[in-house]
Parts: sequence; structure tokens; C-alpha cells
Amino acid sequence: MLMDRADSMLVVIDIQDRLAPAITGIDRVVANTVVLLETARRLEVPILASEQYPKGLGRTVPTVADLTPPGAIVEKIEFSAAANSAFSERLAALERSVPVICGIEAHVCVLQTALDLLASGLRPVVVRDATASRATASAEAAWQRMHQAGIELVTTEMVVFEWLRQADHPAFRELSRLIK
Repeated sequence: MLMDRADSMLVVIDIQDRLAPAITGIDRVVANTVVLLETARRLEVPILASEQYPKGLGRTVPTVADLTPPGAIVEKIEFSAAANSAFSERLAALERSVPVICGIEAHVCVLQTALDLLASGLRPVVVRDATASRATASAEAAWQRMHQAGIELVTTEMVVFEWLRQADHPAFRELSRLIK
């Protein structure tokens, strides 16, 4: 089933300044997250983000934080953002059924959030080229586990073009330039 921007929300998990340098492929993750944020903003797809224990892991990296709407970042100590009451309340208020998830680490917070959202009746979609872990093997195991659980794995370009749906959309040229 294609993702529809009217049913989607973008969920950015824990892309924080003290954790980011340890992540394999962090430049790709941040760059693709920026594309997803720009696309969500332009197409009016709601954005929700989390920060895992910011006192220890720092704040969201500036390039991501700058594109995140004011008040959209929720601090948490739970590995699953869905287990955090403030995050869950904001998510429910959006009344969207397809959380499109990106962030770090794939095998901990992204995995646990996606599995909890699936268990709650939502249809989580994980953007594989916008997620990563410190160890590639950990990320690969997480993607395999999510896939086996029925969570869709997609790419940044898939999200952009499915949210756009057609080449004559007014935002097509602007957004297609982001992924070249």
C-alpha cells in the first residue's frame, strides 16, 4: 500500500549531537532526514521528534533541529518513544495512521518504537536509508526483525514520491531537487 501524506506523520528518533558521531553512516542519515523534514514541511505532513536522555546524549543535531517545528521534540528516557506518555499523546492528537520513522539507533529506539506503534494498531514505515546504528550488523538485524514483524521498510525517495504522487504537484520540482 502506498503512503498517503494525508494519513502520514514524520517521526524523527533521537538524532542527537553526542550520539551521532558514533553512528555508522550518520552523514547519510542526517542528509536523508533533512530531505524528509523539508518534504514533510512543504507538504504539511506533521512532524514529531524525540530526544533520548538529552542531559547525557545532547540535543538534536542542529541541521535536524532547525527544520523541526517548535514544540515538536519530546524528551524521553524510554527506549521506545511510543512508551513515553507525552510522545504518545502528541502522536494520538495528530490522528494519522502511518508514522514514517527515521533516526537512530535502528536496533534500539527505532526498533522498539516501530514495534510498539505496530502493536498499537498503527502502520509504521521505517525509512531504511535514514536509520542506522553504531554497528552495521545491529542495524541490519533490526531491519530484518522489523520486516519480519510486518513493518514496511522504504527509502527516502520512496517517501518523497509517494507523498507527492504526481509530477504536476506544485512542489514536485522543489522536492525532486532535494534528492538529486
